[in-house]
Amino acid sequence: MILDICLSPALYPFYKKENDTVVVVDIFRASTTLCAALSNGASAIIPIADIESARKYKSEGYLVGAERNTRKVDFADFGNSPFEYTEDKVSGKEVVFTTTNGTRAIEASKEGRQLYIGAFSNIDAVVNSCLTGSERVVVLCAGWNNRVNIEDTLFTGAFAEKFIREAGATPGSDGVDMARGLWNLAKKNPLEFVKTSDHYQRLVNNGAEGDAAFCFEENTVSVVPWFDKSEGKLRIR
Repeated sequence: MILDICLSPALYPFYKKENDTVVVVDIFRASTTLCAALSNGASAIIPIADIESARKYKSEGYLVGAERNTRKVDFADFGNSPFEYTEDKVSGKEVVFTTTNGTRAIEASKEGRQLYIGAFSNIDAVVNSCLTGSERVVVLCAGWNNRVNIEDTLFTGAFAEKFIREAGATPGSDGVDMARGLWNLAKKNPLEFVKTSDHYQRLVNNGAEGDAAFCFEENTVSVVPWFDKSEGKLRIR
């Protein structure tokens, strides 16, 4: 089995292969929030890339989570904090979801053989889901506006460490070793490591510093969001 890491959606066309299993990761905060919403009983998440489609869903009575540039969009029911998607608000309901980076990465990779959502909150579960069914796994970082970021790269390093140990996978490119090297520098205290990063400062500036700490907690949920291509929805697999 081969493991590869794509550090930005802008690079994904150079990695894309038809039969890949893709793990989309957006640590701050979309993938963490998706895991929280489905763990709290949402029946499905409808990920979309653009605001106008989200607005249309809202007019049709759907619950909508929408964020741009770290802030909740004015017409939305939720923003992009995992703490907003509580059981009393989402259990048994479908939620439309769009964010600055995460849902764009989902859109870019949704035609792969399998698409999972990965976060520190479900890291062991998503590693286990990737152990069978594909000859190649690609972890796709959502980044920030197509640029590489630290928090997603740290996740890919942590994922690679676990996945290579469990699957005996072969690295597909230098990106795997780069991510593992960064993770080894940061893993004793990853939150402290990212405090000088661009996106951490965006969270601080928008009063979401508490989200950052939660996004680095490992294995707080056991769900693995899986993209059902026939429906265009994320469900628990």
